[in-house]
Amino acid sequence: MSRLVVPAAVWSSRKGIGVLILVLNPGSSSLKYQVRRLGAPGTKPGILLNRAVDVPQEGPPTPGLLGAAFDVIDAAVRKVSSGARLEAIGHRVVHGGERFTSPIRVTPDVMEAIEELGELAPLHNAASVACMRAGAARWPDTPQIAVFDTAFHHTMPEFAARYAVPEDLYKRYRIRRYGFHGISVEIACRDTAAFLGVPQSSLNAVVAHLGNGASVTAVKNGRSADTSMGMTPLEGLVMGTRSGDLDPPVVTLLQRRGLTLDEVDRLLNHEAGLLGLTGSADMRKVQDAAQQGNPQAILASDMAAYRLAKYIAAYNMVVGGAVALVFTGGIGEHSIQFRARVMSLLGPLGVDVDDGRNRAGDSGIRIISSDGSRFPVLVVPSDEERAIAEATAAVVLSNGPASRSL
Repeated sequence: MSRLVVPAAVWSSRKGIGVLILVLNPGSSSLKYQVRRLGAPGTKPGILLNRAVDVPQEGPPTPGLLGAAFDVIDAAVRKVSSGARLEAIGHRVVHGGERFTSPIRVTPDVMEAIEELGELAPLHNAASVACMRAGAARWPDTPQIAVFDTAFHHTMPEFAARYAVPEDLYKRYRIRRYGFHGISVEIACRDTAAFLGVPQSSLNAVVAHLGNGASVTAVKNGRSADTSMGMTPLEGLVMGTRSGDLDPPVVTLLQRRGLTLDEVDRLLNHEAGLLGLTGSADMRKVQDAAQQGNPQAILASDMAAYRLAKYIAAYNMVVGGAVALVFTGGIGEHSIQFRARVMSLLGPLGVDVDDGRNRAGDSGIRIISSDGSRFPVLVVPSDEERAIAEATAAVVLSNGPASRSL
């Protein structure tokens, strides 16, 4: 996802008012929403509202099911906006495929295309489209912008993005690595570059977004060069409920043993990972149990740390020598023990953790490595909503063509 520039004249015309953006980020059972007031570049954005509302789990999400949720959101927006109009609504969309490589205005054709990509991210994309339709019904005169998690990764070279499957299968089904968490990674790169005082266009870093879903990205010259997630969010690291990397014949073995395709899909996406190994998908509980000597928790923690450390070492090669390692996402920001365990495996790269810095409670961007570390290790708070809001404002307010779809 590239950051688009809003003309200075647009900001000056809104001096003292700013721009109100509603950000919608749907999950499996809830809908996170924010209202952000953006000002001119260089000013601190203000969060007027930051909440989540439950969404009924009654099958695939539909605008009808979202009606009660949007009643709550509408009332909350009216209360905090003090009569000012919403400039736009920004939607997080997980999968943009090869077609959408930057933020774009939502139209009926765009919604249809996002739905068609639903096979690669069925719950996520369907929820996003349902939000778009519900938003259009609730605020018909307010433009809506789709911001894609996959967009940041479209810069991966073909040799990194492609799988070694027959060419006709790639052309027919677009089987390739797309990558995810791009919104989080892009904003983390921007914040890291500013913190280190280097241009983002020259940043060579390894960025680990660690949450219930987790991925790691090789960032070369500020752009994605490789990433651990693949055609879907299943590939890569050990996650809360996802297996991560797996030998494909495991799938066929399970089918031969009587599991259906849907059962295998559910097992690998929702019943594996930390949950399958320990009975809990919560890394905090896993770390606490490991501290108390629980053997399954120790195994799960070691597996997750080892898998991540392998990717970090490989991606250090990809970027030609990292100038920073970045932890972001809920686990990356808050799990002191897991960060320390991962860094303890990176000694061959010259990484050295400073225990005091790692345990410090500072909530902002901070260095947790020692002064003798070959390159700094940073904790960078994730702020996907800020990235979505800024991209949304840029598309809506820019005078020229602000986005495109291939």
